[in-house]
Amino acid sequence: MNSMNSPEIDPRRVRSRSRLLDAAASLLSAGGVEAVTIEAVTRASKVARTTLYRHFPDNTQLITAAFERLVPKIDGPLTEGTVRERFIQLIDHMAASVEDAPLQLTTLGWLALGSTRPGEPGPADATHSLRTRVINQYREPADALFNDPAVRAELGDFDNNLAIAQLAGPIVFARLAVLPAITQAQRHQIVDDFLAARSARPAAD
Repeated sequence: MNSMNSPEIDPRRVRSRSRLLDAAASLLSAGGVEAVTIEAVTRASKVARTTLYRHFPDNTQLITAAFERLVPKIDGPLTEGTVRERFIQLIDHMAASVEDAPLQLTTLGWLALGSTRPGEPGPADATHSLRTRVINQYREPADALFNDPAVRAELGDFDNNLAIAQLAGPIVFARLAVLPAITQAQRHQIVDDFLAARSARPAAD
């Protein structure tokens, strides 16, 4: 068989998948998960239902792929400034990610509704991959900062998971509870309280 006719590289297949994802992502952005139905996607993309099912065997895989398209890229590690300045940069990054891209919270909420265990067949693998990507968007910059030797030298040993919860928790909670957004001054206070708590802990802890 001519490799140019292979379904994996058939330009018609690539175009139809792209149109389906464009339509699904647009519906997801405008109306949330409930808006991404098979009927709505085929109507908006002008792609036949049978073609959609060749790309995405079920609605879960279609929604997962749409989320994948919309999740922004991860920022690089924070490397400049004092330890306090770098923590402020980190918490500002977290706040911007939550406030400017509320879809992140929708993604996490949707993922929490179903199985995301790796190794399961079908959509579980896809949703696990998406969940990992979304979590890494927050984890990678934070872990890069937390594991920096200069930070550890100043603050001592601490649990990265707890540190992320302490720093990002108020920002995410305010967004989920529809409370006023955490201000810049409040974010600075969160950082200062975190750093003060670390410096006040016994050296043996």
